[in-house]
Amino acid sequence: MKIRTLFLIVAIATFSTACTQETQNKLGRAINNWTGTDGILEIYAGNKLVKRFLKIDKLSTAVGTNSDRDRPYRYGYGILDANLNGVVDKGEKKVYFEFSDYSTPYVFFENPQ
Repeated sequence: MKIRTLFLIVAIATFSTACTQETQNKLGRAINNWTGTDGILEIYAGNKLVKRFLKIDKLSTAVGTNSDRDRPYRYGYGILDANLNGVVDKGEKKVYFEFSDYSTPYVFFENPQ
């Protein structure tokens, strides 16, 4: 093994153990973005589908600014499927979204296509 490769491995290992959990999560999210995870989030009102977001890389749980306590909502970025047809159509854009963990019926899954 070359010295350069060994140094790189040691540097990565040191960096990852020195990072805070938040930094590690951000790095993990960047890797998810790079690998092209393709999630779908569906929001329901009763048994009716009312919102769908496509091409989501990850749902995150909000964490308090001055505490390490989780907040009762999740958030992410995805393309709003305005007509609920399951396809990204012209004019449908990537948006930021939030929803309550306590009161929002939702299903999050990987796109099977």
